[in-house]
Amino acid sequence: MEKRKDGFLIDKSEQEKDFIFGTRAVMEALKAQKDLDKILVNKELNNELIKELLGMAKQENVPVVRVPEAKLNRITRKNHQGVVAHMSAIQYASLDHVIESCFSKGISPLVMVLDRITDVRNFGAIARSAECAGVHALIIPEKGAAQINSDAVKTSAGALNHLPVCRVKNLYYTVKDLKKMGLNVVSVTEKTDREMYQADFTLPTALVLGSEEDGISNELMGISDEFVKIPLSGQIESLNVSVAAGVMIYEALRQRK
Repeated sequence: MEKRKDGFLIDKSEQEKDFIFGTRAVMEALKAQKDLDKILVNKELNNELIKELLGMAKQENVPVVRVPEAKLNRITRKNHQGVVAHMSAIQYASLDHVIESCFSKGISPLVMVLDRITDVRNFGAIARSAECAGVHALIIPEKGAAQINSDAVKTSAGALNHLPVCRVKNLYYTVKDLKKMGLNVVSVTEKTDREMYQADFTLPTALVLGSEEDGISNELMGISDEFVKIPLSGQIESLNVSVAAGVMIYEALRQRK
């Protein structure tokens, strides 16, 4: 057991189940097409084996982040050889397949685009509400999103085992593709006077939510079809993003019922 800064004890062996250590081990995981969230590589390494690993990661669309060795040492005391891969706790879904499946069944798609939501607990809570309400998929970027690990699955109460999650290279181009597929892109922001009740969520819809710190990026705001806000009557100016997501999801469900 190991003590965290906040005084709680963690089981280091349990924590390490979310990772693969060592250059060869990570390369074998890539060959086997295991679902990896990202690969951390010592920024000082640039040998032929590392170059081969980077090429494999690019081919499999697995993000690589160059980091100081100290960061890798904080993750594990094992001989990581400068390479640590974050295991994904789920199997990612194809966005095209999700949308096509909805249309083929005569269903109006409802998906959620999560822009820079990095907190695992918020992400898990959003997934739980989304799965309960019948949202068809969550869309997240390869970089700048919460790691989908065992903690995320636990926070979602297992919802991530049932809800399709689509990881995409670029949210901007993905949202543009969703528009071409016929989805109405609705950004949830306090920077509008239009309340959520005024949007028509019976249409094929992509709901966009941003981080609590930065909100939705200007890029995504610029290509959104509509902007709506959740009406608030108290002194606090905003809701937690997972709560806001739940409110929006259930307004969409109310309209669709």
